[in-house]
Amino acid sequence: MTVAAARSHPLPASPGDDARPIEVYGVGRRYGAIEALRAIELDVARGEIHGLLGPNGAGKTTLMRILGGLVDPSDGSAYVLDRRVGRSRELRRLIGLVPSGDRSFYLRISGLENLVFFGRLNGRSRRAARERALELLEAVGLADDARRPVSAYSHGMQKRLSFARALIDEPAVLLVDEATHDLDPVAADQIRELTRERARAGTATLWATQRIEELVGFADRVTVLDRGAVRFGGSVADLVALGGGDRHILRFGQSARPPLRALDEALTGFGRLEPVGHGSGEALLTLAPGVSLGAAIAALARAGGDVVGCRDERPPIERAFLAITGEGRA
Repeated sequence: MTVAAARSHPLPASPGDDARPIEVYGVGRRYGAIEALRAIELDVARGEIHGLLGPNGAGKTTLMRILGGLVDPSDGSAYVLDRRVGRSRELRRLIGLVPSGDRSFYLRISGLENLVFFGRLNGRSRRAARERALELLEAVGLADDARRPVSAYSHGMQKRLSFARALIDEPAVLLVDEATHDLDPVAADQIRELTRERARAGTATLWATQRIEELVGFADRVTVLDRGAVRFGGSVADLVALGGGDRHILRFGQSARPPLRALDEALTGFGRLEPVGHGSGEALLTLAPGVSLGAAIAALARAGGDVVGCRDERPPIERAFLAITGEGRA
């Protein structure tokens, strides 16, 4: 399987035919001599959570800013809700944007007052804006801090407030940049569940992150960016497959044991065993698809292998990510 862009859903032939809420065609962005993005292509379907994965400097935030109408592309074109992106106030009001660093809140007033202000700015009555603000503050776990000035909020609290603001108008498109970076596990789960709720309601979500573990069981598809270019496009399962099977480091006891070759032969159908270091007493176990760790260790025990310790090697999705981006090379 090639790493380049095998997609679960092919891009439509043109923005007007079978249009998806987010469509990106050959988008590039240059800052002087620096090429932040080049020839980016992706699409996000209605109700889909699409992961945008990449290390720092990959171009994720630049792409988010383009789709949010904050920056114009240097090349190519992008469409949100069948409208070509640009610095359009009308388009921005249709998008829920959670930026990686949000400096647009008024620090001297409360979180509640901030949300009411933005709700009013988007055309809601004062009463409707207040009701919606209170509902969202409860949803993101800030109800008890609703009347505190935002200047007293931690980074994580401000991130949750930013997410609440993005949901004020129940957007059809949600752009989320590093939403859980400063959050504790409970708050991060709240944000992900709110995103799932919006997806069930039909919202198309592009979720940018460098934390690959966030995407397993959460994203429907993923695009991997590195150095401004797409390195992979497909399902999370396809990405995991690039990392190979589950791998574990086994430590064997000091008692007499069969040679590693004999133990490897005993694992036929269960996986394979490879040495780790020289004389370390450890070996790398790669499980065959569908085989449990317990079954493999039992097969080794029957062959005389005395397994006294076991630890996980990097999970497959992490190995795939490192292979794609080159982070794992010396």
